[in-house]
Amino acid sequence: MTTDATRASSSAVPSARSRPALEIAVTSAAGAVTARDGGADRVELCSALELGGVTPSQGLVEATVATGVPVHALVRCRPGGFAYDADELDVMVREIRALVRSGVAGVVVGALREDRSLDVDAVRWFVEAALDAAAQQPGTTPQQPAETPARARGSRPVPGVSPLEPRPLQITVHRAVDRAADPVAAVAALAGIGVTRVLTSGGASTVGAGLATGVLPRMVEAAGDVQVMAGGGVQLGDVPALVAAGVDAVHLSAKRAQAVRASSSRSASVVSLGTEASTDSWFETDPELVRAARHALDQA
Repeated sequence: MTTDATRASSSAVPSARSRPALEIAVTSAAGAVTARDGGADRVELCSALELGGVTPSQGLVEATVATGVPVHALVRCRPGGFAYDADELDVMVREIRALVRSGVAGVVVGALREDRSLDVDAVRWFVEAALDAAAQQPGTTPQQPAETPARARGSRPVPGVSPLEPRPLQITVHRAVDRAADPVAAVAALAGIGVTRVLTSGGASTVGAGLATGVLPRMVEAAGDVQVMAGGGVQLGDVPALVAAGVDAVHLSAKRAQAVRASSSRSASVVSLGTEASTDSWFETDPELVRAARHALDQA
């Protein structure tokens, strides 16, 4: 069994929060409960985390929303880069609408053009789809202008869960910006189009490297009203430097790998269903890592 304390994300404008927020990437409703009990403020829900994450299934979304944890669902129709054709963009718009109808607190989106610049048109399309779907939900308020951070409320009561005060639907742009030719310019381009926050490692494989190059602090400066979430290869020791750089939330996968136990009655020869990593192991949320991350943020 291995453990991974890898991701960080920032969630709120520093003046708006008294402490840094903690977001945990999860792949199950049980993982969301573990994250909540360990002190997480919200979760990012996806499937196939080992592939960088793809859009979770409808049933998984509904089960996770029912836990009462604020759920931000990843919208990514496939692994393998972030440049999409028209059919793929259409699929993701449909996914956004379905996710909002399921009561998520936010969606996590992103796209690049073939030249590795931010696909601002695609991001606008995603934002419009999300806000339009939210505005059609019972109890929502009319759509706000794109430049206004507070947007139409997209939450709804879930059976078996005490109703919470409706919150504006939030829209996060994911680490596609780290694959952009100019990550700082990609973040600056998000201003005024209705995006709540951006998740980034500072254009590097890890936030530590993004800090060392100075790109992550420059992205914080360029983001303006868009909140910056630091994420990617986060180690607990990175937290003080991340907070000092101006991010105000950390997003961790906080995961450990579980492997399928071989039965003593089975043959030593196992039929392969693909790669071993995808068919004979999976990730679970590690409660100790979640608690450690919460402690590190509270002490930063």
